[in-house]
Amino acid sequence: MHAITIEQPGGPEALVWAEAPDPVAGEGEVLVEVVASAVNRADLLQRQGFYDPPPGASRHPGLECSGRVVEVGPGVSGWAVGDEVCALLSGGGYAERVAVPAGQLLPVPAGVDLVTAAALPEVVCTVWSNVFMVAGLGPGETLLVHGGSSGIGTMAVQLGKAIGARVAVTAGGKEKLARCAELGADILIDYREQDFVEEVRAATDGAGADVILDIMGGKYLARNVDALAVNGRLAIIGLQGGVKAELNLGALLAKRAAITATSLRGRPLDEKAAIVAAVREHVWPLLASGRVRPVVHATYPMRDAAEAHRTLESSTHVGKLLLTT
Repeated sequence: MHAITIEQPGGPEALVWAEAPDPVAGEGEVLVEVVASAVNRADLLQRQGFYDPPPGASRHPGLECSGRVVEVGPGVSGWAVGDEVCALLSGGGYAERVAVPAGQLLPVPAGVDLVTAAALPEVVCTVWSNVFMVAGLGPGETLLVHGGSSGIGTMAVQLGKAIGARVAVTAGGKEKLARCAELGADILIDYREQDFVEEVRAATDGAGADVILDIMGGKYLARNVDALAVNGRLAIIGLQGGVKAELNLGALLAKRAAITATSLRGRPLDEKAAIVAAVREHVWPLLASGRVRPVVHATYPMRDAAEAHRTLESSTHVGKLLLTT
């Protein structure tokens, strides 16, 4: 098969479409012929040499894919050759074939084409596990989403609205905020010109956000705590603003607030399978009904993955970037 290889960490030019060994479906796995994959910021870090795959995972980048089952490994039931699927991966999506633990497979949702389905697994599993399974966002609460125009952000806005929450977003510029509004965002904050703490407080009569989904890490930590409501929950899923910050524990105690920090890629298989099962139960019906939809900015041939990485690094996109074989 062919796959994107990284011989030496570096810039986008380090991504090379080359021949690679075919994967094999092991115990509890299926082999998927990849139709499309998607680009995530974790892929940029892996390309730069900062985020190695977990032990035993494919060395090729790519944390999600869509395609067709071409082989069912030992111990797998419920899936058959020819099934159209999308999958959550620990690596290997930037390739023509990938072996996937059966618990991380999802059927392509009704109303979503096979290529577009590649935009779903990573963002949906990330948002659902953090905002709903961990932070417990409920109807009538306020959700603040940092990076509302990103792949994660566009899905978080829609899922928040679907369960009856009020959604605030930060994004850079009027065009990105307009796209967030189209998806249902209620409170639009241009982080380049506005203070999100002040804006969220003003929009909630001083109460603050019940749940914050954060991609910035250290840079936003203290301000996120300031923006939380009493009994608020801060879910950190990214570190674009650094890994270290000073925290006023008194402010956290006064609000009886909670901070969680999670990653998805390195979780044990049973935890990933539980998240995937919850997503299939709760989110797949929303996709089938059209209440929630994947947002795709652009699609590139997989051999041109370098160009897709440049687009993601430029932050000019809204939604997901896809790669097709």
